Amino acid sequence: MTEFFSGNRGEWSEPYALFKLLADGQLYLGDSQLNKLGIVMPILSILRQEKNYESSYILHNNSQNIIVTYNNEKFTVPISGFQEKAVLLLSEIKNASGNRAFSIPSIDDFLKKLGFTHLSASSSSKSDIHIVVHDLRTGITPTLGFSIKSQLGSPATLLNASKATNFTFKIYNLKDKQIEYINSLSGIKEKIKEIFSQDGKLEFVKVESCKFSNNLTLIDTKLPEILAEMILLYYSSKLNKIDDVTEHISRLNPLNYNLSCNHNYYEYKVKHFLNDVALGMRPDDVWLGQYDATGGYLVVKEDGELLCYHIYSKNSFEDYLYCNTKFDTPSSSRHDFGHIYQVNHDFFIKLNVQIRFL
Repeated sequence: MTEFFSGNRGEWSEPYALFKLLADGQLYLGDSQLNKLGIVMPILSILRQEKNYESSYILHNNSQNIIVTYNNEKFTVPISGFQEKAVLLLSEIKNASGNRAFSIPSIDDFLKKLGFTHLSASSSSKSDIHIVVHDLRTGITPTLGFSIKSQLGSPATLLNASKATNFTFKIYNLKDKQIEYINSLSGIKEKIKEIFSQDGKLEFVKVESCKFSNNLTLIDTKLPEILAEMILLYYSSKLNKIDDVTEHISRLNPLNYNLSCNHNYYEYKVKHFLNDVALGMRPDDVWLGQYDATGGYLVVKEDGELLCYHIYSKNSFEDYLYCNTKFDTPSSSRHDFGHIYQVNHDFFIKLNVQIRFL
């Protein structure tokens, strides 16, 4: 019995992106609102890692063929073939629903001919494909790694939640009976709002994980406090978009920065944080400030068009992350947070968030 490749909409978006790139022959840079900037980088070749070997796709001058090499195999495929398969893939992805896995038998032989061993890259890597481009502004031909983010599937996660991303807060001004009642409430946001409605106070104590705390401090010494303020605002209000939460915190200015000259302290630091998460920083690992081998993100838009965001255009990349992400509440039981607990005579609560794309 023949086994077909199977994946959800996000996983199928990876071969779609490859075929679309080979058909277009160039990368389009995008702005924060997912519009083309008018800056184009011609593609020279694309590299994709399979299980035991690397496949390369070379766009040769003005040829209408792509040179494909992998595992001692070398052959050409007409660009029109990638165009046709990209159209087919996009239609099948759009017709799928939910996050279920599905197969596309009509494209299976083409994938196997190209040496595909899987649809999507390993989750341990931040880069899904590597692209050699001709940067017309500098004249150089760098190899850039890209993570593919698809709007055709479920929203991707930028910062994954874990116990390492718990933030601990101390509770003041509440009596035992009040604590008991608040703990009986089911929703975490409901608990936080009730703490404040009963004149309670929450004070940030620490980031639960020493590694994550140090990673944040490496980015900016005040970043743990800034994120703690943002997390509190998220759980005590209807705000969830990163840019909205940051702007609100900026107006409150809880860290008492000197704003007399209109410096965007909070926005600058949050953008730096998002950039570093996107390019290598993981909460569970010691991070030394070195970016992963990635150039940035390739975004598959809902209409199938591709936009590129990379560290060569750092401002556009950070603006994209800032304007297209939001806080989300992860599983409290899995990550052990959202319950008031007592240590000696003091009460504490841990709060946790993950950051998703819109």
